[in-house]
Amino acid sequence: MTESHADEHDINYVKIWGILVALLAVSVIGPMFEIRVLTLLTAFGIAIVKAYLVAKNFMHIDNRPRFVPYLILTTLLLMFLFYAGVAPDVNQAKGQGWEKPAWLAAPAGEAKSHNEH
Repeated sequence: MTESHADEHDINYVKIWGILVALLAVSVIGPMFEIRVLTLLTAFGIAIVKAYLVAKNFMHIDNRPRFVPYLILTTLLLMFLFYAGVAPDVNQAKGQGWEKPAWLAAPAGEAKSHNEH
């Protein structure tokens, strides 16, 4: 690796790691307040930021051929489209040939084990 190549990619990995650890702490502490919006923001919002930081700084996605980021974005878009298509059916308590199991329908903390049926 030449000196000029090293200068182009001079990233402070310890700093990025520290940011990731801080975001992890926030995403663990956030749900402890038991505020639904805060929990969703800390769970999903911070996860997206952490994924971006890892992809950009450790996987060097920005240094790959131009189609790679587009491929990743297309894959994510198709994943969300699939979820949006199946969520209305899957999230129902009952349906044709489907009844949500009691252990799955119970509120958090009250879920029964498989052997209690």
